[in-house]
Amino acid sequence: MLAALALLLAIDNPAIDMHGYLQDANRAATIRERHRLTEQEFLALAEKPGAVVLDARSAEKYCELHVRGAVNLSFPDFTAAALARIIPGKSSPVLIYCNNNFENAEGPFPTKASKASLNLSTYIALYTYGYDNVYELGPLVDIHASKLAFDSCK
Repeated sequence: MLAALALLLAIDNPAIDMHGYLQDANRAATIRERHRLTEQEFLALAEKPGAVVLDARSAEKYCELHVRGAVNLSFPDFTAAALARIIPGKSSPVLIYCNNNFENAEGPFPTKASKASLNLSTYIALYTYGYDNVYELGPLVDIHASKLAFDSCK
C-alpha cells in the first residue's frame, strides 16, 4: 500500500536522473581506481601537451592557494559548454585534486567528509560529460613537504 502511494506521489523531473547518476558513478568508480596517481605521476602527466589540471573548488579557495598551472572551474559551474572552454578535447588528460588531498592547509584546503570529497563528484561529473582521460591525485599530501608548486591570485 505504501509503495503504491509513493508511486502516486512521485515527482517527475526529466532534468534530474538519480538512476542514471548512480549508473555513471558505478562505471566511473571502476575506471577511477586505475586513474589515481602518486604525486610524482601527477607532476609528470601535468607536463604532457594538452593536459589540463582542473581545480573544481570555489573561486575564493582557488585564489587563496592552488596547484601552479591549474585552471579553476567551480563544480557548480560545470556545464558541457564551460568544460569545453577549458578542456581541449574529450580525450585530453584532465588531472584533478581537491581539499582532501592536502593537509596542513585548512584555510585554502578545508577537509570535507571523506564520502563527500570533491574528487568523487568531480570525477563522476567529468565521466558523465564524456571525458574519458581523467586522473586524480591519490595521496594525502603534506602541503609543506609537497613536490607540487602552489600559487595564489594575490
